[in-house]
Amino acid sequence: MISFQNVSKVYGNSWVALKDINLQINQGEFVFIQGPTGAGKTTLLKLIYREELPTQGEITISERNLKTLSQKEIANLRRHIGIVFQDFKLLSDRTVYENLEFALAAINFPWSKMESAIIETVSRLGILNKLENYPHQLSGGEQQKVAIARALIKNPEIILADEPTGNIDPDSAEEIIKILISLSNQGKTVIMATHNIEWPKALKKRTVKLLAGKIVEDRPAG
Repeated sequence: MISFQNVSKVYGNSWVALKDINLQINQGEFVFIQGPTGAGKTTLLKLIYREELPTQGEITISERNLKTLSQKEIANLRRHIGIVFQDFKLLSDRTVYENLEFALAAINFPWSKMESAIIETVSRLGILNKLENYPHQLSGGEQQKVAIARALIKNPEIILADEPTGNIDPDSAEEIIKILISLSNQGKTVIMATHNIEWPKALKKRTVKLLAGKIVEDRPAG
């Protein structure tokens, strides 16, 4: 379980990014974090993967307080979290295969098992034929699939997707959403930040609405 208890995040002396957030997300849940630009969605995700610390309050994952983790424990936490960014953040001078190889090397994955892990992951996402392509040779939807593959390849328990459909066409966006939902159905916790108001309504998934750093609605699935 991911738990936020009375969490606020203030930048500098005045910019309140999040205020009094109380939120629990269970294993295997699919949750939309919905709100306009500047609502605090990205900040909330950064707090989960411990890029930021709360100004006040407590965040726990599996009952571990993120504020008290050592550097070694932070690294271990991030091995269990896959992150999908809106702007993909792929290495432009490396092929798809090399991007995924780099992600595995970063967690000391055994070299002897890398090729099979990469092939298995890209096959699930339908991009096996793109392994030798560079990012600039791919469409936006294909680049986002590579970004998802990079997040998935270490078999994380939690997937954080920050506006993953923001820079791709509607058909590709629908395909990406279906992939993320299927991962949730397999028991992974998926948290997707979006400014889109139609996806949460259409898919009837739990939706936490942020506005000016506050939770203004927490609508259950269904």
